[in-house]
Amino acid sequence: MFVTRQLPGEALDRLVAKHDVEIWPDRLPPPRSELMARAPELEGLLSLLTDPIDAELIDAAPKLRAISNYAVGVDNVDVEAAAARGIPVGNTPDVLTDSTADLAIALMLAAGRRLAEGEAFVRAGEWRTWEPGLMLGRDLHGATVGIVGYGRIGQAVGRRLEGFGCEVLTSMRSDDLGDLLERSDFVTLHTPLTPETRGLIGDAALRRMKPTAYLVNTARGPIVDTDALARALHAGELAGAALDVTDPEPLPGDHPLLRAPNLLVVPHVGSATVATRERMADMAVDNLLAGLAGEPMPNSVTPRAP
Repeated sequence: MFVTRQLPGEALDRLVAKHDVEIWPDRLPPPRSELMARAPELEGLLSLLTDPIDAELIDAAPKLRAISNYAVGVDNVDVEAAAARGIPVGNTPDVLTDSTADLAIALMLAAGRRLAEGEAFVRAGEWRTWEPGLMLGRDLHGATVGIVGYGRIGQAVGRRLEGFGCEVLTSMRSDDLGDLLERSDFVTLHTPLTPETRGLIGDAALRRMKPTAYLVNTARGPIVDTDALARALHAGELAGAALDVTDPEPLPGDHPLLRAPNLLVVPHVGSATVATRERMADMAVDNLLAGLAGEPMPNSVTPRAP
């Protein structure tokens, strides 16, 4: 068995107790060459969203019997290629819904109230006194918020916004966002990454948003056209953006987007609470143990046979 990174908590101990397990020790993901080198002897794989488990890798692993992805999304795994081999693929749904929804609200508040800018202002020694016009921002309470992707996380965000007295607009369809984009003070993304949603928020979508609006992304980086967002922020066509995910991820330190004004970027921490990450590890191990035993995974994304 190969686990592509150390996981929080004690879940991996259960895997080690039953199987011969190698855990990649480095902070960074294993390089492609390392994955391919292990492929011929690989029976089980516990991967992260940073690991591309594509058809080439699956084909190179004739002994592979189970793939467990430590994430809700499985856009890094070629599920169809795995299914063609009869290899089950598991994920970790539901458990990170509330943590990610909390972060989406936090990012809306942080962007609207200019918290990162204010913190930097204080550390730079520029806070002289209380001023009536200093760091004026945008209220979340009473705002119109557009939720793109109204699945589990989108609905959890919607429930939280009720407490802020927000008008909530929702869309499940990526081809019908016009009214939502035009009316929203905040647009928050919670749709999965698919061929249809890749680049969904590009030049055309950003032009439809209010110049006073904020964009929040806690879903997947490639849903947003990075260059288009940088242009919109530099041109003042958008009030600001708060991103937990980016494209590429991570952004290089010299990336043009990081020079854009009114931008807050955090390092993909949507599920980063102790309780959530440990529960994800438990679910990922449960999936892998079941798959290796020839039993149905508790959380499988593998398409059912017709």
